[in-house]
Amino acid sequence: MASIRLPELTLALLLLAAPAVATAQARTIFCCDIGGQPVCGDILPAACYGRGYREIGPQGTLLRYVPPPMTAEEAARHEQEERRRKEAEAAALRQRRLDRALLDTYPNEEVLVARRDRALADIDRTIADLRVREKGLLERKARLAQETEFYRGQPLPADLAEDLRNIEGEIAAQRSVIDVKMREREAVKSRFEEDRSRFLELTAPSNARRR
Repeated sequence: MASIRLPELTLALLLLAAPAVATAQARTIFCCDIGGQPVCGDILPAACYGRGYREIGPQGTLLRYVPPPMTAEEAARHEQEERRRKEAEAAALRQRRLDRALLDTYPNEEVLVARRDRALADIDRTIADLRVREKGLLERKARLAQETEFYRGQPLPADLAEDLRNIEGEIAAQRSVIDVKMREREAVKSRFEEDRSRFLELTAPSNARRR
């Protein structure tokens, strides 16, 4: 059937006037609007390409509406929205898994706090040991500095100069390790505080009833 341009009223009357024929043929009609008038055919008319169109069943009922293809700008916006939706879904899934792991790990707040305290105590002992070693290195540096007094205004012996360089390097390395451990302590403390806050939120009476 060739595509034809029909007023909407004519199209409706035609479909209603011949239900038996339409049923027998069981054809779907494709229509789009051009200049305010429908253009229809039993296959999609060429004039409808790139436009939104309707699929009308044998009884004159609208089967579905196919929107026009998206513009490049619309496609880019749709892709961005879809990417954001998937990222949000992935983030929500990750959070649910983290929440489940948190609840499985700690039966109550007291256990969480006790584990935090043990973790911080372990780091504090390590830092204390590092401080003792740093103090020993500083004392050794002070003794070497006293030795240099005997050579004021003179070149230092090679072995003494090397000892001074070595002790300075050891002190710098020791302080670097202490700094790392201090940052680690803050990170552990922060992580446990976040876990504790989330645990209390999840185990609040209102949330506990929903789980």
